[in-house]
Amino acid sequence: MRRIARLLGAGADAMAAAMLAAIFVVFLLQIGARYVAPAFGVQMTLGWTIEVNLTLWLWLVLFSCAFVLRERDHVKFDLLYSHVGPGAKRVFAVLSALAIVAALVVAMPDSWDYVSFYKIKKSATLRIPLSYVFSIYMVFAVVIVARYAWRVIDVLRGRDLSRDERDILAD
Repeated sequence: MRRIARLLGAGADAMAAAMLAAIFVVFLLQIGARYVAPAFGVQMTLGWTIEVNLTLWLWLVLFSCAFVLRERDHVKFDLLYSHVGPGAKRVFAVLSALAIVAALVVAMPDSWDYVSFYKIKKSATLRIPLSYVFSIYMVFAVVIVARYAWRVIDVLRGRDLSRDERDILAD
């Protein structure tokens, strides 16, 4: 099971790296078309590059947040959390995870309506249905709900929260 998890993690890392590489290549192509080509008398308009980069950026951020970043990699405001005892840390961990789960679950029906509504509208340049562009948000929301629901169960089962702090210091 751990081997499968490592393989899936490596696949997610590779997918995120591929998206980032594609953003970089398309960005260089855009720069070349806008600034280098005219120096040689060639006029090129590559409007699709902006659309591709914006879509890839959206997908990269949400995909990576859902599948690549570990719990300890997420931004946290832990000023109060780091100064309380283990019992209070458990309460904070459960309450914060429940708040994330609740917020995403409550927003999910409206988010689904939004994403599915955009199947009728296409992107300006590439004519991709916008429901495809925004569908990554639904994947993100479902995965984050599952991860934080599991975190609640994990903490209630007595998971050692100091492990998170040791992991952060080890990085």
